[in-house]
Amino acid sequence: VPKEPFVWDKIEQFLSLLPDPYSSEDKQARFTNSFSSLTKLRIEYERLKSHLSQTKSPVVFAHNDLLLGNVIYNKDEGTISFIDYEYAAYCYQAFDIANHFNEFVGISLEDIDYDKYPCEEFQLEWIKVYLAIYLDIDHPSDPLIYKVYTEVQEMSLLSHFLWGIWSLVQYEHSDIDFDFGRYAEIRLNRYFELKDKIFKQLS
Repeated sequence: VPKEPFVWDKIEQFLSLLPDPYSSEDKQARFTNSFSSLTKLRIEYERLKSHLSQTKSPVVFAHNDLLLGNVIYNKDEGTISFIDYEYAAYCYQAFDIANHFNEFVGISLEDIDYDKYPCEEFQLEWIKVYLAIYLDIDHPSDPLIYKVYTEVQEMSLLSHFLWGIWSLVQYEHSDIDFDFGRYAEIRLNRYFELKDKIFKQLS
């Protein structure tokens, strides 16, 4: 299996599946009102890739969909296990962490609340514990912890973009009783809200 980050090919796959136009006038009008055009999203994808593909975050075998519902804690045994490996593949280490943190805000549309997004202090402590286990060392250095923290902030954009585009595909094709159009708006609006600040930090 090639040890290349799956996420770029996956986003390109999702972009290729987006209808142009949507099958109903109402869906197309909502898409146009929220995102302007498919061309705009493709241009945004290329910009995102040009910034983040230069990351120094290592490529590891990752779950890539660690929402809290996919993390099973056995209190009696003191163990944690993961389920739903549909998107498991090689990807940036920081992407898997960023995606996990993004999912803290909730899954159902009624419950999504970005006040639940983990604060810097929580993330730094989480990353410290993660690196201690990953590297098999007692005390990861502060510069290393902050390096990974910075990479995670950058990769949070990629997580929002991936699942926003995925949701736009579901908006056209899924029969599930869920407002995928609204979920796409939430994830991509968050992306556009954060991108300038994070891109500025990268430049």
